[in-house]
Amino acid sequence: MFEIKPYPELSWSLSRHKTMLTCVRKYAYDYYFSHNGWLKDADSLARQTYRLKKITNLEMHFGSVVHDLIYQTIQQVLKNQHIPDEQALTEEIRRHLNRGFIESTRKEHLWMNRPKHYTMLHEIYYSQSNKLPEAKVKKITNRLQATVKNFYSSRSFQDVLNKKHMRFIESEDFRFMKANGVKIFIVMDLVYKDLQKDQWVIVDWKTGKASDEDRNQLALYALYLKEKYDIPSIEDIVIRNEYLLEGTHIEYQLKEQDLINVQHLYQISMEQMKAYLEDSSKNKPLPIENFPMQEDPRVCARCNYQELCFP
Repeated sequence: MFEIKPYPELSWSLSRHKTMLTCVRKYAYDYYFSHNGWLKDADSLARQTYRLKKITNLEMHFGSVVHDLIYQTIQQVLKNQHIPDEQALTEEIRRHLNRGFIESTRKEHLWMNRPKHYTMLHEIYYSQSNKLPEAKVKKITNRLQATVKNFYSSRSFQDVLNKKHMRFIESEDFRFMKANGVKIFIVMDLVYKDLQKDQWVIVDWKTGKASDEDRNQLALYALYLKEKYDIPSIEDIVIRNEYLLEGTHIEYQLKEQDLINVQHLYQISMEQMKAYLEDSSKNKPLPIENFPMQEDPRVCARCNYQELCFP
């Protein structure tokens, strides 16, 4: 039975860590003050914060739709079902994007009451208009064509098609690992074992540009996989970023030092997070005033919480 708790459970993820580094006030809203905001009897601030937390932007919405439909396509391959061609997948992605736009412009009243179940685009919400910036629409249109084409020709999808030589692990099997009693959440796009090479492969699909953090993200996944399946050596795991925008992929062969580095990362990060707690045993945060606001207006311009910080 679902238990309503006054404070959320303390956990760690790479996205949580990045949020804390970007803006501590946003971190507070995302992980503490939006808690229980989905409940009908929640206070007005929690409801408002939770609603704003669910706002997305065009690039993030595009990435989410692409990831979901890539997952569906791979499942269709593995279940020997009909596989959509490039045009069909492109049209399906476009349909989901159009639905997000319609929900943002014509169904705000539904989103206000059930923000988890409807899409609200940042570009619509804060512009108070029913139009998206033309430059962004053009950028996403170009990304759509390239992303679908490059997905079908990607190294990882070719491995999926060559499935008889691969052992695929259901991504739902990957939830979290624990370090010092704290859950560290893991979200893997694709994991399989190449039976011919006797190697594990971890794949992360990227719909944007490459980042310095990409290697750390996959190193964390490799650490989890090594522990869960008792893999003798990190050299038995290949990690691969598939950059669908450029149609390229980068593979890394990690060393034990990479795993040590990522362990140090979340240990140090967790200590920083605990510094913002009034009661660590309950994961009760300090008052909101103890979470400094970001001073860079460029960061604030992209933030979901503008109406809280600058009412």
